Amino acid sequence: METAKIFIYYLILINLAAFLAFGLDKRKAKRNAWRVKEATLIGLAIIGGSVGAFLGMKIFHHKTLHKKFTMGIPLILVVQILLSAYIKLCIL
Repeated sequence: METAKIFIYYLILINLAAFLAFGLDKRKAKRNAWRVKEATLIGLAIIGGSVGAFLGMKIFHHKTLHKKFTMGIPLILVVQILLSAYIKLCIL
């Protein structure tokens, strides 16, 4: 399998995982159950799941009062977009 395809599949899976983690954490928060660690949520964004994390925050209205999320997740997303654009330009 081509490396680019593997990377795309990875991004789809990690973003889905980040999105679901935000949804799960929101559900658990409402039920006063165990929670997903904040470090895990941010970590998923850092390793490529920033789109899923951002959408999870918006759709589930979760972590929207925490500055490390409201500022951090969009910042991670912008950095990843810029890094992707830079890498793409270097390859062409």
